[in-house]
Amino acid sequence: MQAIVVTPVKDALEATLETVQAISDAKGVYDYWVFNDYSTDQTKAALETASKAKGFKLIHLEDVTSNPSPNYKTVLQLSQKSALEAGLPLIVVESDVKINPDTLESLVNFSNENPNVGLVGAITQDAEGKVNFPYLKFKQLKSKDPAKTTRSLSFCCTLISKNFLEKYDFTDLDNSKDWYDTHISQKSISLGFDNYILPDLPVWHRPHGSRPWKQLKYKNPILYYFRKWFLGKDKI
Repeated sequence: MQAIVVTPVKDALEATLETVQAISDAKGVYDYWVFNDYSTDQTKAALETASKAKGFKLIHLEDVTSNPSPNYKTVLQLSQKSALEAGLPLIVVESDVKINPDTLESLVNFSNENPNVGLVGAITQDAEGKVNFPYLKFKQLKSKDPAKTTRSLSFCCTLISKNFLEKYDFTDLDNSKDWYDTHISQKSISLGFDNYILPDLPVWHRPHGSRPWKQLKYKNPILYYFRKWFLGKDKI
């Protein structure tokens, strides 16, 4: 076993099943968990069917917490517990990301070769192979060599090292937040770890495909920011 791999899911079924298939086809041996975060009955049933066919472990968060979606904190806490028990790094692959066959193995190998790694992320691209959100900030990188960065890494497709997991307890995550990639990126650096982005390790990312309501940011930004600011949605 090389890593614990997890995918949080909130509907977006078509993209999710592509994510699951790509991880099932990946080189290497992984313990794969899918966390269903209060999706529709249709998505729930499809995930149960896929779990039997692909052999991944399916957790319905409605059986774990009564807290309404999003439950990223719960996903991270349960995932950290499993990774520490297994003595393995944790890789988060979100359900709007399609990895390549060598993606997971490359992340694990890089972490093994660089013991001071805290987080290491695969760079995101669109269907045409152009760097896209959330890593537009790295599109000017001229070298394809691994780039150490103090800028936050997204959890689109990111390995969290075993050494960092042993140093920082995810039960300390702020309950008032929805998303934790920025905080965990900063925490890794403050604890003395190095974070990297890998420009030569692309994954296909469909921005906000894992949370369809966030497409409002592009289709109806006024409504998006109303929900964000006045309804307390999407807290980073």
